[in-house]
Amino acid sequence: MARTLVVDDDENIRQDYMEELSDEGHQVSVAASGHELLRIIDLFKPDVVILDIKLGNYDGLELLKEIRNEYYNLPVILCSAYKTYKYDQRSIGADYYVLKSFDLSELKTMIKRASRHSGLVM
Repeated sequence: MARTLVVDDDENIRQDYMEELSDEGHQVSVAASGHELLRIIDLFKPDVVILDIKLGNYDGLELLKEIRNEYYNLPVILCSAYKTYKYDQRSIGADYYVLKSFDLSELKTMIKRASRHSGLVM
């Protein structure tokens, strides 16, 4: 399964995603902010990043730009509670966009798609 990095400032969301994705067999790491995101990517070497857009002091869309500058082929799934960001021009840099939900079915589907595109067999 995929090595998945979840970046979200909400502790409950990080915990829920970690538990459910781990139960599916994913290796999951979490980050609460973008402070050291690129360093975490270097250390964890994820197959896919799930990135919240509103991260307290950080703009997830700016982080997306930084990820694309350093790791162009790393699949990124933007995950937000706000549908309007889907139409923000900066969101185009993401591979997928998912609205936050208690049901993680759509997110899991996007992780599988992203993993296939990165060459990971699932």
